[in-house]
Amino acid sequence: MTIFNVLGMISGVAFLLFGMHVMNEGLTKASGGKLEQILEKLTSNKIYAVMLGAGVTAIIQSSAATTVMVVGFVNSGIMKLSQAIGVIMGANIGTTITSWILSLTGIQGDNIWVQMLKPEAFTPILALLGVILLMFFKKDKYHNIGNILLGFSVLMFGMTTMSDAVAPLAEIPEFTAILAQFNNPILGVVAGALLTAIIQSSSASVGILQALCITGVVDYRMAIPIIMGQNIGTCITALLSAVGANKNAKRAALIHLYFNIIGATVFLIVFYTANAFLHFEFMDIAANAFGIAVIHSAYNIFATCVLLPFSGMLEKLSYLTIRETDAERSDRERAAGFQVLDIRFLDTPPIATVQCKNVAIQMAEMARDALFQAMDLLKKFDEEKAAEVSNMETMVDQYEDELGDYLVKLSSRSLSEKDSHTISMLLHCIGDFERISDHAVNICESAREMHQKEQKFSKKAEEEISIFSGLIREIVDTSVQVFESEDMELAKEVEPMEEVVDGLNDEIKKRHIKRLRKGKCTIELGFALSDITTNYERVADHCSNIAISLIQIPDDVYSSHEYVEHLEKGEDSEYHEALVKYTEKYMLP
Repeated sequence: MTIFNVLGMISGVAFLLFGMHVMNEGLTKASGGKLEQILEKLTSNKIYAVMLGAGVTAIIQSSAATTVMVVGFVNSGIMKLSQAIGVIMGANIGTTITSWILSLTGIQGDNIWVQMLKPEAFTPILALLGVILLMFFKKDKYHNIGNILLGFSVLMFGMTTMSDAVAPLAEIPEFTAILAQFNNPILGVVAGALLTAIIQSSSASVGILQALCITGVVDYRMAIPIIMGQNIGTCITALLSAVGANKNAKRAALIHLYFNIIGATVFLIVFYTANAFLHFEFMDIAANAFGIAVIHSAYNIFATCVLLPFSGMLEKLSYLTIRETDAERSDRERAAGFQVLDIRFLDTPPIATVQCKNVAIQMAEMARDALFQAMDLLKKFDEEKAAEVSNMETMVDQYEDELGDYLVKLSSRSLSEKDSHTISMLLHCIGDFERISDHAVNICESAREMHQKEQKFSKKAEEEISIFSGLIREIVDTSVQVFESEDMELAKEVEPMEEVVDGLNDEIKKRHIKRLRKGKCTIELGFALSDITTNYERVADHCSNIAISLIQIPDDVYSSHEYVEHLEKGEDSEYHEALVKYTEKYMLP
């Protein structure tokens, strides 16, 4: 055993971890957030929860990623703690797929077809395909597939490198003596837990154990408790992710730990009790990569089958460990709107993007509601409703701050083209929705001032404002609908309405001046009217910005002036047809 063997072992572990990371990232992006959305909409059926947890983990190749995701869901209130338990158990089963993949390195045989199943035969081909997809194709879906293939190839290369590096250890008596200590089940569990806690990947630590099997000195008596410990050690990732989270998220992380500790304890007691009577012959046989994979899967399936019926007790145990006070419950309820912007989701950009869009939709609807309620106050002022408008505007400001900060953090992550466009669109639009809520407050103030001074518009002015208000309601409703659905055809309806708004604003001001000259209106009411119509006109401008963002950003451009100039040149027949339609619909009498 030389220094070069040690370096080979280190490089093998590095390649294994890097390969897992690249493959996980490619698989996560390829899923486009669909797997995470399935988890988000999880039913309360425990069996389905286990199956989904196992399936998602098998696909994204990381139980840690699934568990951290679940902690995030619980922290944000998307998933109940009772639902999370089944997913956590399923994640432990799903992660065993990696050990089966790594067991391919142990395939033996001279048959050509058997030889082709060996990693050294097929991974170069997969690596070449991955490079071709990354270098010669532009679409994200091909890059994701390329990353998956390259990640898999690097992972298998790392496993082979480790196996070659540790082979000389079989000739070193000191190494054999150290491993002999792990015949003590407790020491084996502790060693497996520590190794996994350090590298934060049970799949990688199982891979290292499989590589050590090449020495021939690791028997099943040593391997079994180490595997139990590896399952316990993987809980460190979820526990770290729960730091700073709410108490329910911490409970989810603790359930993961309790499940693995109790599962390992029950399994070892049952197994060693049975061995005391039956004397399993395989215990002293040298372990191989395939056998490690079998034990890894068998244990996790056993633990899930035994503990799933007692999931309610695991939940109660977590509540006994971490109690929730009334004050903390109240704080959690107040912050519920922003909890979905969980920092843990930043590691899975597709689902973080979906959560940002959902929060932005809530913000848009709140800004719209604030505006419409303020417009209603022009007809009949009510101080309580005016206070609600102010509260909604404050909440919209909070939405913008929280969402803006989160989007900036998310934009620095590795994103698909679709997610990048969505984030860019959100960053453009949330400021416009915040400004709409500001105009709602301005309109509310105008209504309050008129109420306090007992002022009232003339019937003609009221009729004009009523028509103008109808147009503003339609353009805002349309803009929010466009933002929610990303309907490009509907988005094209906004700019013609905005043009009609500009025309109405000018016409109403001209009519007011005529009434003022005839003594049918006062200068003071004219100021109020001007404030209201100016706010209306600016609301329409923000609606225009939102619609243009939806139309242009998918093409990686954003220039509202160029877009409007193009329409005004008369080159778009649909625009002019819509302009005529809305002009006639909102024509002043």
